[in-house]
Amino acid sequence: MAATILDGNKIAGEIKAEIAAEVKTMTAAGVRPGLAVVLVGNDPASEIYVRGKVKSCEDLGIYSEKITPPDTITTEALLTLIADLNARDEIDGILVQLPLPAQVDAKRVLMAVDPRKDVDGFHPVNVGLLSTQRPGLVPCTPAGIIEILKRSNIPIAGQEAVVVGRSDIVGKPVAMLLINNNATVTVCHSKTRDLAGVCRRADILVAAIGKAGLVTRDFVMPGAAVIDVGTNKVTDRAEFERLYSGHPKREESFRTKGSTLVGDVHPEVAEVAGALTPVPGGVGPLTIAMLMSNTVRAGKLRRGTGCS
Repeated sequence: MAATILDGNKIAGEIKAEIAAEVKTMTAAGVRPGLAVVLVGNDPASEIYVRGKVKSCEDLGIYSEKITPPDTITTEALLTLIADLNARDEIDGILVQLPLPAQVDAKRVLMAVDPRKDVDGFHPVNVGLLSTQRPGLVPCTPAGIIEILKRSNIPIAGQEAVVVGRSDIVGKPVAMLLINNNATVTVCHSKTRDLAGVCRRADILVAAIGKAGLVTRDFVMPGAAVIDVGTNKVTDRAEFERLYSGHPKREESFRTKGSTLVGDVHPEVAEVAGALTPVPGGVGPLTIAMLMSNTVRAGKLRRGTGCS
């Protein structure tokens, strides 16, 4: 039986509708949440991401500011800009779009963001709050993964979860969130012995390793929920054939564009998994929805107006 495909766009739409209602209530009480996005230089991919974030703010009634310093900016000048945003009361969230130019010390810049305004949830203070189950700001993609599971009625408590990938942005925080939701969690990486064997134990399998189609059917326990975080651009014909041989729609798209997007999970997994997030249209839409949620949450936490 084919897997149930978990529609990230639909779930993101539900979350955004809830946020819009919350923003309306806050604004009526005289507090409009605000997000500042710092986009250094003219990286085309970053510009697309930022445009999506700003548009989401507009759609939901959140105040937003896009700040675009030149790509020649120094670390010191960027730190001054961040300090200014930290001090502004109408800005609840600060997002520094990565990557930053080579001459900028990205770690120093990210560390300079006030943890209470760190809507990416990357600051060590927020990492510590997450690991000790205290209220804070949680990284957007991991938070979105938990929302997909909960809103799709996939049980987490007591389940065996395996996370493939140990990045600070996805792997580690999603493992922590799963632990906080009472799953038994194993984190795998490039040095894991018998990766497929470990993954086969999972009721919930999260693939976040950045390798196209790495997770094949022999990694998946029949009926498992598989969350695919990867977005890999495939341009090689042989690699395309390995993944999408016999998919006429994908074939047509690959022929016209010369590339296709694929996750870390091989399409054949749909034949054994119980539930699966597609790429695109799975985890991706949740990331922006949770950024909006974090901006509202930051506004409430900073003002002490109820957030657990």
